[in-house]
Amino acid sequence: MFQQLMAILKGQEPLKTGPADLREAVAVLLLEAAHRDDSFSPEERAVMVKLLRSRFHLSEAESHELIAATEKANADIVQLHPYTRAVAEGMDPAGRIELIEMLWEVAYADGVLDPEEDALIRRIGSLIYVTDRDRVLARHRVLARLGLSAS
Repeated sequence: MFQQLMAILKGQEPLKTGPADLREAVAVLLLEAAHRDDSFSPEERAVMVKLLRSRFHLSEAESHELIAATEKANADIVQLHPYTRAVAEGMDPAGRIELIEMLWEVAYADGVLDPEEDALIRRIGSLIYVTDRDRVLARHRVLARLGLSAS
């Protein structure tokens, strides 16, 4: 906050503290899940494109542009709270559960759930007011869709 105020007083553009819109917030959270295992595979990118197209009715090109813009901005992201807050305020409970399913789909895009991905989804779930029960049920729905077992 102090840095933003100083930037304004110096005539500089203030630092970005949160998403410009809900699409950006969701893309940031999906990208964070994709990078959580220290790699961003083509499979994860393809899943993100599919999910963003479906959720926000974007074209394939628009989805790729959103991911590219998010990747560029991701270097400056210090915390996820502004993005989870935007989701919590901008989505109804069903939409927030849908986001958890989207996160599970990205996490399982490579066929393996990394413990860091699991921890991130648990953390995001609590920050967007999705119960543990709903988070686990969302995981089971995704595993069933993907034909994977919950081991």
